[in-house]
Parts: sequence; C-alpha cells; structure tokens
Amino acid sequence: MRNRFTDELAICGFNAVAAAAEYNPDKINRLFLREDRLPQFTGLCKQLAERKRPYKICQDDELERICKSVHHQGVVAMILEPELLPLSHEELEAWGAEGKSGLLLHSVGNDHNLGAIIRSAAFFDIPYILLNQDDTEAQLSTAAYRTAEGGMEHVRVRTIQNSIGFLHAASKLLLTIGTDPRARQRIADLPKLAAQEKGPAGMIVVLGNEDKGLPEEIKAACSVLMRIPGTGLMESLNVAQTATIFMQKIYEL
Repeated sequence: MRNRFTDELAICGFNAVAAAAEYNPDKINRLFLREDRLPQFTGLCKQLAERKRPYKICQDDELERICKSVHHQGVVAMILEPELLPLSHEELEAWGAEGKSGLLLHSVGNDHNLGAIIRSAAFFDIPYILLNQDDTEAQLSTAAYRTAEGGMEHVRVRTIQNSIGFLHAASKLLLTIGTDPRARQRIADLPKLAAQEKGPAGMIVVLGNEDKGLPEEIKAACSVLMRIPGTGLMESLNVAQTATIFMQKIYEL
C-alpha cells in the first residue's frame, strides 16, 4: 500500500521487514508491530528511536489497515516509495565485464510475479532485474516486497527506455536469451552456448507476458531463443517458474 500524503510504501511480512532492517535500516521511516514481534526487532526500534522515528505496538486489525493485507505476519515498516532508476551505461559495462547475469521482463503480468522472480534472483545471485519504463504491468508494491521475502534488498531493479535498442547494445557485451516455448534450442544447451562466449559468460534472459509471450521484434533482437521442454499438455509455465528454472541453470554454470 502506498501513502500518497507521505510518499511512503508499506513493507509487510516478517522476512521482508527483517531483511530491510538488517541490510538497509536507514530507509525505514516508521515501524508498526505486534508485541510478540518486538524481540526480533528490538535493534531496529532502538535505531528508530535514535533517529527520532516512531514505532508502535499494534493489534492485527490495525496492522491490516496500515498495509491493506492480512498477510502482514505481525510487522509493517514504512519506507520512502522506491524510485526506479534507469540502468546506466557504466552499470551495463560492469555487468558485462564481471560476467554477471540478469533478467529483462516484458509485461510480466503482476506484482506477485515480480516479487517471486526477485526472490529467486536473490537466491541464485542474479543481481539485475530490468523493466521497460513504459511497462505498467508490475510495480515495486507492498505485494511485490512481501512475495520477494527479503530479496528486494539484494537485487537491483532498473528501467530501460527501449527493449529492442537495449538488446542490440547489450548483445555486444552479454549473451541475450529470449524465452520461447517453440524455440529450437533447449535450456539444456545453455552450458554449451556459454562456453562459446569469448569473455565471461554474462547473460540476459528475456521473459514475456504469460498470455502473449515475447513480441516477434524482441525475439528477433535476442542472440538466441530457448525453451524449457515439457510434456506439451500445458502451453507454458508461469513466468516466475520459467525465470527460476533459467536462473538455476545459470547459477550452475
């Protein structure tokens, strides 16, 4: 939930708030928690008091009103609304030089999918998630933070202006992989493709909308198209599942 009057966003869920408290405590402006959660957040409460920021012991109904969710797990933190920054040229060059990997999401569908993808990205050390700045399908919302289970503190979410132009530029530094259920190459071919790269095997996996997939012009801008083979009984996997399988394969390289 966003507070339009204070430009704040509510983070709820134990793991999401605990990760923010551990890795980025200064971004927490206010804290609301049940009394039984106080022992886990004593350090944060002390820090908030030192910064003259409030914290309050609340009942479940008040926590639900604050974050507009029954899934608060006894704690809600208010942070300044996250600002999505554009990916800089320097970041892209460092990404390629270090052989890091990331995802480009094209109309991924909803905030829960975005949160699930970010959770997996943190688990498999995928540092970059890119969103087209014109894409309004998924946002860094309360639901996304909760679903990410703390992964937001370990992943850089950036925007790009034009997916096709970006992919043409990025293909000079990274292997760009479009996901397509009808692609000839399978995900099992990924290690062989990575071994053919001259430098560090940094990659971008491009994922599309669950209903429409990737547009043809974006697929044409990718270095290679790959699929996850299955029985054929279902057209495709959920986008977060697809992302996780690709990230796990990249992590194993």
